[in-house]
Amino acid sequence: MSVTRAAVPILQVVLVVVAGPLLIGVIRKVRARLEGRVGAPIHQPLRDLRKLLTKERLLPEHASWVFALAPAVLVSSAVATAALVPLVSTVSPFAHVSDLVTITALLLLGTVALALGALDPGTAFGGMGSSREMTIAALTEPTLLLSIAAISILAGTTNLPAVVASTLHRPEAVISIGYLLAIVALAIATLAESARLPVDNPNTHLELTMVHEAMVLEYAGPDLALVESGSSIRLAIFLGLLANLLVPWGIATTPSVARLALGTLAFVGKISLLAILLGVFEVFTAKIRLFRVPELLALSLVLSFLAVIIAVVHR
Repeated sequence: MSVTRAAVPILQVVLVVVAGPLLIGVIRKVRARLEGRVGAPIHQPLRDLRKLLTKERLLPEHASWVFALAPAVLVSSAVATAALVPLVSTVSPFAHVSDLVTITALLLLGTVALALGALDPGTAFGGMGSSREMTIAALTEPTLLLSIAAISILAGTTNLPAVVASTLHRPEAVISIGYLLAIVALAIATLAESARLPVDNPNTHLELTMVHEAMVLEYAGPDLALVESGSSIRLAIFLGLLANLLVPWGIATTPSVARLALGTLAFVGKISLLAILLGVFEVFTAKIRLFRVPELLALSLVLSFLAVIIAVVHR
């Protein structure tokens, strides 16, 4: 095994750990500019994380080990996913285990861990946020699974690096109806998994509307830093996966230094563009009512199911 090939997972993990908070900063900056405000600098989320890491760790009175362990599980599952998903390169020592089911299970593990951690102290807000999160996850995870499965059927494999490589060599597949339906469904699932508008509002503190914020109210200091870091890493992963499935050009297919450098630049450029588009989208989008969220997610589930049917018929 070459040194550059072995370095791919490390490179991807470092990239998403740093790029995740910066993407949040980009989205906030774009929203501020379009709303006529100056806004905080793009690197402000990184400064916030550093500040939280220096604070004292506080735990609720009735919290158990589940509450304390949840942030670590969230970050660990996100880091493991970043090492497996083809973000910079399709060549990796873990490429053979980068399966669709494995990736979905890792992402679901982080979601469930955070929900259990929020439920553990027994507070009203934590229970409310966990209940809402699980309702959303019950529709989002099947959508995620089916949308990528539809693309996998067209590629003839459920291995994600092979799927991206297949799309790279067969660019005409991107313009097929089934592929586009799967991408739209995956985009909606990305908004839900990342707690973005119109599914959730990351800037709200209104008890009637918040989902993710309700689950993290009891966390403080280093634990809150882990939760926020894990959430931003997941955002970078989803945007990177969406970009590479839709526009795979630039991703490294050989473990050379030059190709990895090009793949890194392509990854940063694509997720930065998606973050800018997401910021613009959120300015002109209002959060939908909580009881309408299942309707939107059900629509994405139907789209992904149709994509699977079309992929099977036209295989």
